[in-house]
Amino acid sequence: MGVLEIGQAMVKAVNEGRETEWQFVLNNYADGIVSIEGADNGDIPARLEGMDAIKGKHEWWFGNNEVHSTLAEGPFIGLRDNQFMLRFMMDITPTGGERMQMIETAMYTVKDDKIVQEEYFYLMG
Repeated sequence: MGVLEIGQAMVKAVNEGRETEWQFVLNNYADGIVSIEGADNGDIPARLEGMDAIKGKHEWWFGNNEVHSTLAEGPFIGLRDNQFMLRFMMDITPTGGERMQMIETAMYTVKDDKIVQEEYFYLMG
């Protein structure tokens, strides 16, 4: 699978729901995956490495947020033949907080048909 096909498969998986998304992660992320968040939130470091860390991050996210919906758009492809970006729109209620909508983008780097890095960017302001 090339970068475009991996990006298309990820959009489909995210839009089908949490379990399908997790299966995509298990099948398409490299064991040494690097995950970089746009900020350090205090509970989860901004930089994580490895599938165990990714699993912990997903468990933390769903344990601390009621996710009403997530929609992914893309993939957005540029001149780099090993990267794509997705846009995510999420409707969530953080534990103890108010319901809110979030928009973020993520850039994914692919090597040997596996995602080796994900990096998140947030819409601010």
